[in-house]
Amino acid sequence: MSPVAPVIPAAELRPVGRTVLLVIDIQGTGSAADTEPGLAFMATRSERIAGSLALVHAFREKSLPVIFVQEVHKPSLIDIGRELDGAEGPHALENDPATALYPGFEPLPEEYLVRKRRYSAFFGSDLDLILRGYGAETIVMVGAMSDVCVHYTAVDAHQLDYRFRTVGDLVFGSSDEAHEAALHAMKYLQRDGVVSAEAVHRWLAEFASEQPRLTPNH
Repeated sequence: MSPVAPVIPAAELRPVGRTVLLVIDIQGTGSAADTEPGLAFMATRSERIAGSLALVHAFREKSLPVIFVQEVHKPSLIDIGRELDGAEGPHALENDPATALYPGFEPLPEEYLVRKRRYSAFFGSDLDLILRGYGAETIVMVGAMSDVCVHYTAVDAHQLDYRFRTVGDLVFGSSDEAHEAALHAMKYLQRDGVVSAEAVHRWLAEFASEQPRLTPNH
């Protein structure tokens, strides 16, 4: 099979309206001992996690909201549904070190943590309600996995009429090929839907007070 051509990210972030950073499933302690059995990640995972944390701090410095997402299941697997029908075995179990938020990604008291039971961060969660409370129109996404939870979250964001901007060099997948295929699928949905970390940081550097900020009363 021919390798998937790399996606060319949009040159600029070009958000519409109020913008939120969504950190999807950056979980585990970073130790090989707590990696989910049978679950593979791209070799650049550590660098992409570090870049994602830098973006979290950059959004906070501009007083822009950050929402964290964590997949978690009961050890009984009563809430895992059809997720065992594919390539993954039991995963994201409560009290497993691999399920904990990665060090440094702990939400601040005023920030939200969305705990989900399915791949999409929207499905069966209160994410849509939180975003509408913020008055958000554009969602910037980092995290894992680009070919699973990030992709399916992007699909639901699209169908709920949000603009999404997946930071292509700050999401990571189960393989380089699966990662690029997922980015292509997301770019198909929204032509500006894949951006680079550089483009996001450049937009943040230029973020001015006259641009819409998030307030409790909008």
